[in-house]
Amino acid sequence: MTAPHTQAAASTPRRARSKTKAAPAAGPAASEKEHLTGFYRQMMLVRRFEERAQRAYTQALVGGYCHLNLGEEATVVGLLSALEPTDYLFTNYREHGYAITRGIDPKRVMAELYGRVDGVSKGWGGSMHMFDVTQRLLGGYGIVGGQLPIATGAALALQYQERPEVVMCTLGDGTTAIGAFHESLNLAGLWKLPIVYVIINNGLGMGTDVAHSSAEPELYKRGSAYRIESARVDGFDPEIVAEASAKAVQVAREGRPYLLEVITERLRGHSVVDPAKYRSAEEVERLKENDPVHTFAARLRERGVLDDEELAAIDREAIAQIDEVAQFAADSPFPETSTLFDHTYATPVPNDSRRRPGQPLFPPLPLPRVTDSLEERA
Repeated sequence: MTAPHTQAAASTPRRARSKTKAAPAAGPAASEKEHLTGFYRQMMLVRRFEERAQRAYTQALVGGYCHLNLGEEATVVGLLSALEPTDYLFTNYREHGYAITRGIDPKRVMAELYGRVDGVSKGWGGSMHMFDVTQRLLGGYGIVGGQLPIATGAALALQYQERPEVVMCTLGDGTTAIGAFHESLNLAGLWKLPIVYVIINNGLGMGTDVAHSSAEPELYKRGSAYRIESARVDGFDPEIVAEASAKAVQVAREGRPYLLEVITERLRGHSVVDPAKYRSAEEVERLKENDPVHTFAARLRERGVLDDEELAAIDREAIAQIDEVAQFAADSPFPETSTLFDHTYATPVPNDSRRRPGQPLFPPLPLPRVTDSLEERA
């Protein structure tokens, strides 16, 4: 028999999300207030960071590609709440929010976007290649699905060494169609690896929606082919995501892989330069109404967790912090070009290439001597 597949009751389809307001509840316990306030504080920090990153890109302060977590804040914060500091995290190229929530100083994350030496990857990785061994964030991968085999290998290493840590590997909905996804899940299911694969289903693989790119649009069901327990949950609510993430991580810690699909949406295009013209005006308006930061704030207000002034104060704190973050990044120097290859390999490798773009592989051959007269040519 295949492992059971569950779909949380809260995983309401994205286009039919209920707008029913819960009745105001009595004030929460102190521990609950602190917990939920922490969620909101993290979500607001990610929101303001990404907005500043978007602005910096338009000011030519950020080069290369730049993919934002705007609209996915509840998913990011909820997922990482279940991880221990010693667990490992692998992500794709949409990872700024994950880096910050994982505990990396936002100043170092922004400096990396700016390509500065104080960045988390010394300024050479940029937006898509965050890496921090101390926080056990092992990428940031620019190639679609590039993180999957490596994360699976990390889980195998943990199992082989009989260590208690687990691996969490996030990926986009479009990644579920590539070979590395199926190969990784097959090995994880076969060898019972301690890993949680998380499909961040924001409904679009660049500009193509899931229904037009996947024969089975309920992506969590793909775990059944490999006898991997799986679930699909609402990614607009950090509490729901946190609960699902905790269950998935516990299964992995017990020695079994897990596939979690989180339904969310991005508020912007695929990247900063994508105008998202494939969206109708009605869809854009719906996205604004379902904004997870605003809807979570409304729920906290209704439940008596935070009032308007407290919510506004958290926002002001986030804005002030991001102002400092941006200034730090702007003040950080650019790396010296001589350091370009310093961290290509973790340990020295014989004969590794140190060529820069445009440099020849071998020394050029000497040019033939130009003669000055016909007599010499003869």
